Amino acid sequence: MFDLKHYMNQKSQIVNDALANILQNNQQGETIDVAMQYSLMAGGKRIRPVLCLAAAETVGGNPSDALTAACAMEMIHTYSLIHDDLPAMDNDELRRGKPTCHIAFDEATAVLTGDALLTLAFEVIASEPINNSTRAADWLQVTRIIAVAAGSRGMIQGQMLDMAAEGRRLNLAELETMHNLKTGALIEASLHCGALLAGANKAQLASLKSYARNIGLAFQVADDILNVEGNPKMMGKAVGTDRAKQKSTYPALLGLDDSRQFARKLTRRALQALQTFDSKAEPLRALANYIIERKR
Repeated sequence: MFDLKHYMNQKSQIVNDALANILQNNQQGETIDVAMQYSLMAGGKRIRPVLCLAAAETVGGNPSDALTAACAMEMIHTYSLIHDDLPAMDNDELRRGKPTCHIAFDEATAVLTGDALLTLAFEVIASEPINNSTRAADWLQVTRIIAVAAGSRGMIQGQMLDMAAEGRRLNLAELETMHNLKTGALIEASLHCGALLAGANKAQLASLKSYARNIGLAFQVADDILNVEGNPKMMGKAVGTDRAKQKSTYPALLGLDDSRQFARKLTRRALQALQTFDSKAEPLRALANYIIERKR
């Protein structure tokens, strides 16, 4: 039986070691270095980089070929959390069981730390050694995929829609659009880049994109549910904040039971998208179930 916990621990350690090396090579002994280290190495599930590496394995490639992209994904994800936590946005004081960046340092440092991690992500991508024109074209495409997913046509637009929706009720179609951008775009990019760098063909990429869209939305549904009934100590952050801010969520629109059923439906769709893959896709299959069963 596939051991997801062991797999996650193994891949997370690989990513953590690579991130630590990136930060060490980037350090100048300044406050910004301390803040970047504080936020990036604060723990976290490392879902996006693990998905990136797992996608490479699924199509028969070497996950090490996608490690740089996986690290870039985590840096961008961490930058987004730092900015989301700011008083101008979600105004959260706890993240991953620790004071948020603007609480541990100050607001200006938090803004600059997020900016620094975003730009460092693209610096490490641009520094990837390339030995032929095909590889160069792949990394150029990866750069564009990540930029689109993280920018005004992806995660940023999703965050804008989320902020604009506070205090008013979205319908299900609007809610899905928002979360496909805010959460799903970077998850889809993680899988897309991992598979692309491992030499996936068009059919494989299409299947993995379908998988990604479904688990991306399932991830958000699970987050919405945890915000209602999760354990703050296990999650490392406050719960009940969505209701306090009058945010549109799946439990608010569907109720908890129907939200759980919807998450399971999305997971089934994700697993169906993997039917053409062999046992090398077991990590992705297990991750699909983990996403809706997790407690943090």
